[in-house]
Amino acid sequence: MALNTLNVALADDDEDDRLVFKDAIDELKIKTKLSLFINGKELMDYLRLPNVILPEIIFLDLNMPVKNGMQCLKEIRENPQLNGVSVAIYSTSSSEKDIEETFINGANVYINKPNKFCDLKSVIEKVLQLNWQYQTSTLNRDNFLLRI
Repeated sequence: MALNTLNVALADDDEDDRLVFKDAIDELKIKTKLSLFINGKELMDYLRLPNVILPEIIFLDLNMPVKNGMQCLKEIRENPQLNGVSVAIYSTSSSEKDIEETFINGANVYINKPNKFCDLKSVIEKVLQLNWQYQTSTLNRDNFLLRI
């Protein structure tokens, strides 16, 4: 994966959050192709397209109109064609209920949206550099919530 482009998707209804996320990913030294979606329905419609190149990782906001992040997470985990896609919940919510529910429903990691740009870059870089095959085989509640 080091020489290849990493396909990344972000579903977030907040335009400013999408732009800041794109700026952060553009500054990383990791070759990525970022696809941006304004809500969960747009993301799920994209993932169902024929011959679509699936993202390796999806950053998924929980609180979106039309179709929220939890609904998307459940649909992704119910679809065998999306088994290889890692899901990072990317939310302002620090609610234990949200963290627990996303863990139970198969998210790979939970990230609270950082307030500072440098922290955002750091958390995105950390997530993109994870060895997801190893990470998913040792998934437990202790390493689920990523703190920066």
